[in-house]
Amino acid sequence: MTTIATCQRLIEAQILQATLGGSGIKAYLPEELTAQTSGNVYNYMMGGLRVQVEDEDADAARAILADFNNAAAEPETS
Repeated sequence: MTTIATCQRLIEAQILQATLGGSGIKAYLPEELTAQTSGNVYNYMMGGLRVQVEDEDADAARAILADFNNAAAEPETS
């Protein structure tokens, strides 16, 4: 497994997981259940929640997340 992102909030990790899943890449959040039961204290103490993918999917997953982050950073035009 390769960690491709670390998030401070569970919802951020879940959004990345869903984004990757929508592109056909299975992503895992190993600390998800612990974070759900302990809240933000765990996230900060442990340095965040890992988003992981299979090793062979790591490069593709990073590219998908880069596109996702670029699209999120672009201002809307009307």
